Amino acid sequence: MTAPAPQVWPTLRATDAPALIRFLVDAFGFEEVAVMADGDTVHHAQLAWPLGGGVMLGSARQSDADRWPLRPGTFGAYVVCDDPDALFTRAVVAGATVGREPEATGYGSRECLLLDPEGNHWSFGTYRGEPRP
Repeated sequence: MTAPAPQVWPTLRATDAPALIRFLVDAFGFEEVAVMADGDTVHHAQLAWPLGGGVMLGSARQSDADRWPLRPGTFGAYVVCDDPDALFTRAVVAGATVGREPEATGYGSRECLLLDPEGNHWSFGTYRGEPRP
């Protein structure tokens, strides 16, 4: 049975969306699926995570008419990965800020915490969640 396409999309805004997209692809391993932009203003971007799911993002707007006024740097996500140690090393080399080095948890996961250049928090780990009933 094939898993359904993602139906929940975490979203974030960025001060420099083109740079954040490059960072998320180069440092963390997201895959660029779509970017709709006018110059440096990203109206919509979709990045896929290799193990499933993904995020959507766009440029922060300085307008009171903004219908999605999320502040850059306020996002946080837990992302499942197979090798948090390798991802951690790759991300640090690419310029990620270390929040917490890889460590074993009491619930059987291995996890690390990294911050992207906008200040968003990304926790990567092996915990895949509890099975659905």
